[in-house]
Amino acid sequence: MRTTVPAHPVGRLTDAWRQCVGTGRFELALRRDYQDSLALIQQDIGFRHIRGHGLLSDGVGVHRPYQYGGERRVHHSFTYVDQVVDAYLGLGIRPFVELGFMPEALASGEQTVFWWQGNVTPPRNWSEWADLVRATVAHLVDRYGLDEVRGWPIEVWNEPNLTDFWQGADRAAYHRLYEVTAHAVKEVDAGLQVGGPAISPGADDWWEPFAEFVTARDVPVDFVSRHAYTSGPAQHVPFGTHQTLTPASSLLEQFAAPRRHLYGTALADLPVHITEFNSSYRPDNPIHDTAFHAAYLAPVLAAGGDLVDSFSYWTFSDMFEETGVPTALFHGGFGLLTHRQIKKPTYHLYAFVARLGDEVLARGPDHLVTRHPDGRVAILAWAPVDVTGRAPVPERHPLALSVPVAPAPAATAPEVTSAFLLRSSVSEEAGNAWAAWSEMGRPRSPRPGQLDTLREAAEPVRSHRALPVVAGRVDLDLTLTRHEVTLVELAAVRDETPPWWDGARLLGEPPPAIAPTDRDARP
Repeated sequence: MRTTVPAHPVGRLTDAWRQCVGTGRFELALRRDYQDSLALIQQDIGFRHIRGHGLLSDGVGVHRPYQYGGERRVHHSFTYVDQVVDAYLGLGIRPFVELGFMPEALASGEQTVFWWQGNVTPPRNWSEWADLVRATVAHLVDRYGLDEVRGWPIEVWNEPNLTDFWQGADRAAYHRLYEVTAHAVKEVDAGLQVGGPAISPGADDWWEPFAEFVTARDVPVDFVSRHAYTSGPAQHVPFGTHQTLTPASSLLEQFAAPRRHLYGTALADLPVHITEFNSSYRPDNPIHDTAFHAAYLAPVLAAGGDLVDSFSYWTFSDMFEETGVPTALFHGGFGLLTHRQIKKPTYHLYAFVARLGDEVLARGPDHLVTRHPDGRVAILAWAPVDVTGRAPVPERHPLALSVPVAPAPAATAPEVTSAFLLRSSVSEEAGNAWAAWSEMGRPRSPRPGQLDTLREAAEPVRSHRALPVVAGRVDLDLTLTRHEVTLVELAAVRDETPPWWDGARLLGEPPPAIAPTDRDARP
């Protein structure tokens, strides 16, 4: 059955999907491979902000206590901070600042998280913590300008509802941390954005107490934040993890949760930022590398902006060391890119969405139809997925649309009779570097020639053709293969073919005989 796409928009596609992207810990941005990957991401996708852990951890070296004159003093050093932020801004991306974790010399305990040992205990001196926050934010304002930094959201900590990330998951202690931190930020400038509580899935019971606390104590909150994942308990294997998944719709349900739980509170109308989302919360789950993953997340990118102000994919690159240094090129990392810039299918999902228009003409369970201001139509379509693994999806998924095509821009636009179609696709068979790597025998450290092959295998398959336009519409018939995500771009053709063009003469054939006229027959 063919679906008729309306000629007039039914909504707008917001930029929420690319307002932010996640990254490994802060100082990884000093590495060349990291910056090369981010440059490629920005060229093809263009994220607005970037968020990661560890700004205040010892690896960045901001908090530097010392002894002088018989007393303990603290120096705040921003050597690495400046290098990283300068690099970000040079690539057209701004920080989404996460304040954490605790410097060892300021920590009240020894509990750490991750291979790189971020301290997750409260400060032993709250005044010194406030000084650290003020100094860091004031330095950013001084170096980059107040108008610039006012556009950088500042988030207090990461997943304090989990004992791994905040000692004892102590809610009262987090409320105190938030209060002290938020006031320190606002002491630098009242127009800076500060928010939290950056909770993980399964912690919706934190919303009401957080709202009550900040309201009762008049603590500033400019946005609220949480994370969203869909994976079950980890089933560990050496250097890897397998997990069950819930349907992707559960991500959208998690996106909607903050406004539902904050309804009727003083925080009800604040911006909502999903500062981490993905399928699995593990950085070693091979699902992240697959074509399945792109098709699984396609409906989330298509609809998430209707629910929140941003949703940040965790993460842009596999340069990520929470569980240690990766043991192979493909290792189930979160990234849209592997090390050495091999594009995964989900990378292309994002690159496809970056080429959609602002006007939404139609939505469906397997498609999103958009239009650009110049009349070009861009369609994202995806094949269904089965998260159980027990109900195989069809090898072929048909989609039939009747699509309106606007005239090509011109002073006097003639009737449109043809449209140019460009189709780009990734699937199990196309644009799937992980599949190619598997067929190579899963080399842990591919050689240069193998890397070149993988980069070629990672590119989407592309096709093009002309389609007839009848009464301002194109009948578009697509057949999607298993786990395919496809981008179809349609543009009205303005035919400028000269009258003497004859394709039959490409190999030098003489022109066809022309019947003589009466004038030719005269002596």
